[in-house]
Formats: sequence, structure tokens, C-alpha cells
Amino acid sequence: MSETSSAGGLPSHFSILMRAILTYFVLGAGLVVALYVASNATDFVMRVHGVIFSLAALAALIAVTRRFGTAFEKPATAGTGDNRGYNFAIVKWGTVLSMFWGVVGFLVGVVIAAQLAFPELNLGLPWTTFGRLRPLHTSAVIFAFGGTVLMTTSFYVVQRTCQTRLAGDILPWFVFWGYQLFIVIAATGYLLGGTQSREYAEPEWYTDIWLTIVWVGYLLVFLGTIWKRKEPHIYVANWFYLAFIVTVAMLHVVNNLAIPVSLMGSKSYSLFAGVQDALTQWWYAHNAVGFFLTAGFLAIMYYFIPKRAERPVYSYRLSIVHFWSLIFIYIWAGPHHLHYTALPQWAQTLGMTFSIMLWMPSWGGAINGVMTLSGAWDKLRTDPVLRMMVVSVAFYAMSTFEGPVMSIREVNALSHYTDWTIGHVHSGALGWVGFVSFGAIYCLVPWLWGKKELYSNKLVEAHFWVATIGIVLYITSMWVAGIMQGLMWRAYNELGFLSFSFIETVEAMHPFYLIRLLGGVLFLLGALIMVFNLWMTVRGSAEAANPMRAIPQAAE
Repeated sequence: MSETSSAGGLPSHFSILMRAILTYFVLGAGLVVALYVASNATDFVMRVHGVIFSLAALAALIAVTRRFGTAFEKPATAGTGDNRGYNFAIVKWGTVLSMFWGVVGFLVGVVIAAQLAFPELNLGLPWTTFGRLRPLHTSAVIFAFGGTVLMTTSFYVVQRTCQTRLAGDILPWFVFWGYQLFIVIAATGYLLGGTQSREYAEPEWYTDIWLTIVWVGYLLVFLGTIWKRKEPHIYVANWFYLAFIVTVAMLHVVNNLAIPVSLMGSKSYSLFAGVQDALTQWWYAHNAVGFFLTAGFLAIMYYFIPKRAERPVYSYRLSIVHFWSLIFIYIWAGPHHLHYTALPQWAQTLGMTFSIMLWMPSWGGAINGVMTLSGAWDKLRTDPVLRMMVVSVAFYAMSTFEGPVMSIREVNALSHYTDWTIGHVHSGALGWVGFVSFGAIYCLVPWLWGKKELYSNKLVEAHFWVATIGIVLYITSMWVAGIMQGLMWRAYNELGFLSFSFIETVEAMHPFYLIRLLGGVLFLLGALIMVFNLWMTVRGSAEAANPMRAIPQAAE
């Protein structure tokens, strides 16, 4: 199939003028509101965020002024972002910021791991305490790094598989930079102490509203691109991206229903209370894992592994079964986070049952990803990027086996509230999400910047082995530490009293916290090696990239 697409019809000066007027009106109104909030806020967090929104609106006004000026001068080519018709400029920005947020998130993770081993590193300051840096770490790696990777790859994949340019001119840029603004607002809020105290949903009410607006725009861009596609078939990766976008929107809106104390203040209170609030939260949190960290990254797997291996998807039929079974079952699994709580036992059992059922579609997808290399197994020896993506699928299979096991009530009695859970989460986050993201970025940089290959495959090899050793150290130390914690907490003496005080269990964790810290440092080091490799790739002499098929074809 053709690698290029025409830019479409030429925008008239009148349509450009109308878009400019509408854009200026919206941005101007946003600037006025942000300035009003900044000057009338009732607390410091709201005042700081009013200033940040004001600066963002001002920067957007400057950017669109330059953009519309170019459009009036060259209406035929303005805003294409790429001389072949695709909007790859936005994908380039996303690739760069993905690595930036990744390094930031990994660095903060190393800092808080060090704080757990050496509490004096909290420094006695409110902004540097574990309690504020921990949500900064989780949001940086999940929403900043992971979210930017998903948005970037989805914008690339939907254009290539639909053989058409990204829908809209200003809207995709609003979605992209609006999401980056959400990241900045959320991060500064954590450091300043503004939080809802909800796992993976800490940002306060006005940040949630902003993200909702951005996310609706994201859905419109993605659907609009599919709507005007030149390829009749909708490739399976786009189904996974679409499930991720739609379901995350539903989860976000319902879980963040809240009543603000004041429109000029940052504080709000959840619309739910008690066990209903807990169930809503863990319905959200587990499905954030299911649709943000699983479905979205499975879309990456279904596009980039076939592209890199230059092989068709092993079974296209299996990919469709994988999709529909996964999205139906996953949504019911959240209650397994609430075993032995006030949640009715039938609801706990429902969550456990659906969690165990998830094992089958998860492994079906993992098998499909690995078996795509049929006929190209030799490439695992020579292509470290492909090896990294295949190992990520192995971590996905391992995590999706461990998760259902931990959801069983009797196992959960030992594992819950312990570091075993931390090990489980990071086997998926570092091994699955991290490695498949790295593989996609390693693919994208030469394609986007017109290079024949990466600067150094040996550096990719070094990254792979350093990061893999780091992951193994991290998760094995947390497995041992978590099981030890659980056993110590439930140990009784002959008189029926607890054998160990809580502080004794904390002291017993110290060696494992040091091993976890070493694992995190190695993973961060691997990411820095990758940044250097990508930087040198972009700086290298420009060479035409090898042509590749736009859509991996099914084997069946």
C-alpha cells in the first residue's frame, strides 16, 4: 500500500478566518477566567494553578497566531505537519515528551525508593515527603509517560492504518498540549498538597474537568480519522485504542463526581461515601489498569511487533476474540481489591471470579503476540528492539497470571497490604508497559526522522540487559519482602498475642528495600542509555528509512 496520503482540499481564506476567530474567542475567554481565578482564589493551590492556566492560554494565543499567519500565507500546506500529508509533527513532539516524562517518573521512583530505605531523605520538607512524591511518581509513569506514549502511538497508528491524515487542524494540537497541561497541573498539585486522596485519581475537581474536555477532543480526533479513512478495514490495534479512550472516559467521569467547597477553591468532596465510595474507586482503579495500562498497550503490541518482525499477526481471528473477551470481563474485576472489607461478600466473589476468568483472554493475546514471530524467530538474536517487545509480552503473560492468583480470597489474605502487591504492579508496569513503550519509541524515531536505523544496536542491547536485571531485582525483592510481611503480620505466640510488632516487620524489610532501590537505579540507567541513543540517532546523517507495509496483514 502507499506510504503517502494527500493533504486533502485546500482551506479557503474565509474558513481559516472563521476558525481563527473561534479559536481566539475560546482562548481569550479561557485567559480571562484563569486570570480571575488566579486573583480571587481562596487557597494557594488554586492560585498557583490559575497562574499556570493563564500562562498556558497566553502561550496558546501566541502559537495559534503564528499558525494562522502561516495558514494565510500558504493555505495549501499550512498545518500538514509532514510533506507526505500525514501529521507526524505531533507524533515527533509526543515521542520526545514520552522519554522526558519517562525519565522524570523513573527518577522520582528512585527517590521514593531511597526514602523508604533511608527515611531521612524526606528532608523534613512538606514538598519532598514520601506522601507527596509517591503520587507524583505514579502519575508521572502512568499518565505522563504511559499516557503520552499511548496518545503518540495512537496518532501514528491510526493515520498509517487508515491511510489518511489525522482529523482536524487545531484540535489534535489542543488535545496533545491540553494533556501535557493536565500533567503539569496534576504534578504541581501533588507537590503543593492538593489531592483528592484517590488512588490514580488524585487531581482535584477542576483538573478533572479539564481532562474531561481534553479527552472528549481526543475521542473526536480518533473517531474523525477512522471516519475519513481510505482503508476499508479497521485494523485491530485501532479497536484496542478506541476501547481505551472510551472506557477511560467513562471511568474518569464516574469516579471523579465531586462537589467543590468553593468555585474559587481547590478542595472538593466525593459524591459517594463509605463502601460505595470504595467500590467506585476500585472499579475505577482496576479498570484504569485494565484499559489504560492493558488495552492501550495491547494496541501497541498488535501494530509494532508485526511491523518490526515484518510478519503478519499470527491469528487475526484470535485478536478479535481477545478484544471482545477482554473488554467484557475486565470491567467486572475491581471488587477483588476489597476482600475482607464491608463490601458484600457476593460482590467480592464476583470480582474474584471475573479476575480468574481474565487469565484466558490475557494469555490468548500474549500467545498471539509471541507467535507473530513464527517464521522470524532468528530476528530475536539480531534485533534487540524486537526482543525487548517480545519480552514485554512475556511480562504481560506473567503479570496476568499472577493477578488472578492474588485475587483469590485465601491468597489475598496473605498478599494484601504487603509489598507483594508492589512487586506485582511493577512487573507489569516496568516489564510490560515499559518495555513495549521503549520498543515502540525505538521504532518510531528512525521512521519519523528519516533514518535508516538506530545510532547503536549495542546500546539497545545494553539498555535491554541493564533494565531487565533491574526489573528482576525489583520484583523478586518485593515478592520475598511481601510474603515475609504477610507471614510476620499473622504470626502468633503460644499466648495468642502477635509475635512481631509492626516496627519489627518494617526493620525486616530494609535489605529488600535496598535491593529494590538498586533495581530502580538500573532501570533508570537503561532509560538514560536509551535517551542518548535516540539523541544520537536524530543527530546522525539523514538517510531514507526502509519502506514498510502500512498495515500488518492477517495470517488467516
